[in-house]
Amino acid sequence: MVEAPRLTESASAVFAVLAQAGSATRPQLASLAGLSKPTVSSAVAELEGARLAAHSGTASSGTGRSAAVYCLGPAAGAVLAVDLGPALTRVRGSALDGTPLAEATASREDAADAVREALGALPEGVPLRSIVVAVGDVLAPDRRGSGMRPATAKAGPVFDAMAVALPPGVPVHLENNVNCAALAELHEGAARGRHTFGYLRIGVGVGLGIVVAGQVLRGSNGAAGELARLPYPWDDGREPRQEALEEYIGARSLLRRAGAAWQPSDGPCPRTTDRLFALAGQGVRPARDVVARHAVDVGRLAAAVTAVLDPGLIVLGGSTGADPQLLPGVRTELARLSWPTEVVSSTVGDSGTVAGAARLAVARGVQTVTQTARAED
Repeated sequence: MVEAPRLTESASAVFAVLAQAGSATRPQLASLAGLSKPTVSSAVAELEGARLAAHSGTASSGTGRSAAVYCLGPAAGAVLAVDLGPALTRVRGSALDGTPLAEATASREDAADAVREALGALPEGVPLRSIVVAVGDVLAPDRRGSGMRPATAKAGPVFDAMAVALPPGVPVHLENNVNCAALAELHEGAARGRHTFGYLRIGVGVGLGIVVAGQVLRGSNGAAGELARLPYPWDDGREPRQEALEEYIGARSLLRRAGAAWQPSDGPCPRTTDRLFALAGQGVRPARDVVARHAVDVGRLAAAVTAVLDPGLIVLGGSTGADPQLLPGVRTELARLSWPTEVVSSTVGDSGTVAGAARLAVARGVQTVTQTARAED
């Protein structure tokens, strides 16, 4: 990794606001950073000298005067976001102002190839500042002393195989994939303008991204929102089993219920949830009944979330949760069991996790530059 140059505090502050703004004039930077114009002029000169900022044109003001516009320079660097999904790996390279620079997709097993493809597509000579990997597991410290890694065995080998493609010396941060998707909903999806909400993902598994006051709530173990650990079933004579709720409400059980309800006269039984929902949309009765029951189950889970968080808004995502056919049933069951809470479908789609991971990677990358050992102002 190319080390970031030592920066004064004022230059660090200007760099951070320039990364967030994308481009700005010196008066705009002074306003955003809360610094005087002479201080900003000195900071910009320092950043230009370090190739962390560059002159990108001029802008005319209402008085007819023109002002120099600045953007991030070639030495600012790039970041990498990796979504280790259950079936696919999605990789995105971005500049520190969030501009996408590279994209790659591969099977989960070929995650290392996707990483290499994205790295190869980044502009030559641009330093890599940070890497964020989104995983579907609770995070835990790696006891081998190499930082953080997935806590469960099902993700560990895939992560280790992918990690060999990562360049050495670049900080790697792991984040829960549902938390990443929640950030995407907050900034560019169904929760824009809402600072507190729950992102409820229903698919192969279940999970909850909790956003409070614009920040993801992670918990002391990084496990906040691990709904799979809720005790289930809770009934006389039945012992709760670990992750039994996820087993009951997940996509595999949904397809098993469809198989049990299907009759030969109904035609071929759906083998995927996409097909099941398509048939439900066409009015095929057993598919419609199974999807309606699934909506009730999701509504009950949403009621549990609402009872604890009172988020005001729940965004439904995931391979089954995002289907709009669930909305009426979820809303009805939630209203029956809890107080009024808005429920909407996700709008970020399958790219939401890598988009949220990219946002985190950008924030980490900016920190890497601005928190490098600073010289005295």
